[in-house]
Amino acid sequence: MMDTYDKQILDIIQSSFPLSPRPYEVVGGQVGLTEAEVLARVRRLKQQGVIRRMGANFGSRQLGWSSTLCGAEVPEDKLDAFVAEVNKHTGVTHNYLRAHQFNVWFALIAPSAEAVEEILAGITAKTGVPIMNLPASTLFKIKVDFNMGGGE
Repeated sequence: MMDTYDKQILDIIQSSFPLSPRPYEVVGGQVGLTEAEVLARVRRLKQQGVIRRMGANFGSRQLGWSSTLCGAEVPEDKLDAFVAEVNKHTGVTHNYLRAHQFNVWFALIAPSAEAVEEILAGITAKTGVPIMNLPASTLFKIKVDFNMGGGE
């Protein structure tokens, strides 16, 4: 069960995470808790699965990198091996199963379009599964914040 402090912390850290040597101390000052109390709450929320991931989001295009959406039609008997191979690559940001002919979809980011092609070719070589490469022609980025009602 989350209390008002948890909600206030979540409201702050989703989009206004302090760029500070002691960010949890700053958050604590904003909500009226100590740094240790904020850290303990964040750890608990992560353990409970309320916080799934903490990290920065970078504009891959602005950094000169290439990203793509990939789809694959993976036979049931190759599914576990295919997913394991895809997940070995650090540039994979999402990987999910769909009830569709193309049943595995994942997003991939790499330093260049050539690197994307090499990674995909390597996955296909190891698994025998061809991958549909769908780089975006137009980017639509939607920012979502979940207002927890923990503050003003």
